[in-house]
Amino acid sequence: MSLLSSASLGFQFCNPTLKYPHDRSSKKSHIFQASNSRKVEKKMALKAVHIPVDQVNKNVALDLPSSSNLTKEDEEMKKWGKMVVIGHRGSGMNMVEYYSCEDKTRRGIKENSILSFNEAAKFPIHFIEFDVQVTKDDYPVIFHDNFILTDDKGVIVEKRVSELKLEEFLSYGPQKEPRKVGKPMYRKNKDGKIFEWKVEKDDPLCTLEEVFQKVEHSLGFNIELKFDDNLVYKEEELTQVLQVILNVVNEYAKDRPIIFSSFQPDATLLIRKLQNNYPVFFLTNGGAKVYKDKRRNSLEEAIKMCLDGRLQGIVSEVKAIFMNPGAIAKIKESKLSLITYGQLNNVAEIVYMQHLMGVEGVIVDQVQEITAAVSDYILPPAKKGAAEESLLEEEEKENGS
Repeated sequence: MSLLSSASLGFQFCNPTLKYPHDRSSKKSHIFQASNSRKVEKKMALKAVHIPVDQVNKNVALDLPSSSNLTKEDEEMKKWGKMVVIGHRGSGMNMVEYYSCEDKTRRGIKENSILSFNEAAKFPIHFIEFDVQVTKDDYPVIFHDNFILTDDKGVIVEKRVSELKLEEFLSYGPQKEPRKVGKPMYRKNKDGKIFEWKVEKDDPLCTLEEVFQKVEHSLGFNIELKFDDNLVYKEEELTQVLQVILNVVNEYAKDRPIIFSSFQPDATLLIRKLQNNYPVFFLTNGGAKVYKDKRRNSLEEAIKMCLDGRLQGIVSEVKAIFMNPGAIAKIKESKLSLITYGQLNNVAEIVYMQHLMGVEGVIVDQVQEITAAVSDYILPPAKKGAAEESLLEEEEKENGS
């Protein structure tokens, strides 16, 4: 059964009466208007996706899990709303091409930072997504790239994050202590070009423990387990890294919703074996790039791996879903949940279309704009202890009582 189900929260939404995100009749549609540059980006994105209308099921009905058959992972997912919105690296990833942009607002807040996470928490999202690696001295830290770069007397120095001790890792970027100056941070794009890492609002690097302690408790965590695609890992290496992460999660998570995800197939299967409290999702780009490990090369292989490993769902690049919309039905038939990621998820119309197609969650960068646009068909995250009351109120409104 599909776990990210509105029905699992106690109601169904067949034949939903939804306002189109930019319908002029919507009172909220005027609140967040895209800038001219973002309107251009949206048009380009929409042109890039040819949506087969016959694949869109407008009678969206997700399966109802039987309460007697719920596992611990199912119970965790019962807290989710109609459509789950997840903030990518907090309130959005830092785009390398904007580092030198004169418009500082395009640079945003430092990704994967406590500042970014708490900024995302100001909006009605369910989860934030962030990347976790483990340092040489066994501290889980939040950082996306495999390598961290700085300038040392005019020479760019590149070091692997997992080969640094915690003290050295935290010495990069802004420092917590007054008057202390950290190493300047640089970043390399896919073409190998190096940029100084400039953002509008900077924040120190942080550990997983700090994130649990300092980020709004009502916000769920989608913890992406980061590994280098170019390295081959032995099972004992993966187990060591994952156990270090689990130790922190088990000590600090309490009742915070948690999802684990990873592009690394063996790590995904291992984290499922090592614990049964939290859902595990397999990340895939659906075949956009070919890997030696065939499990990464298609949605069909992703489905097979999830079933074999008793995982709870798939996080797919959104373009893969539009290129192969029939996969959604296969995923649902397999009783798996489906979340998507990618730049197209910053277009409200694309998110709305996915909702109609049965996608259950989206990872987005434009948190403010997307949550405003889709507020008619996501359930705002209920405050602690108020979930049932909120659902009852919604049912009463729908029944006209």
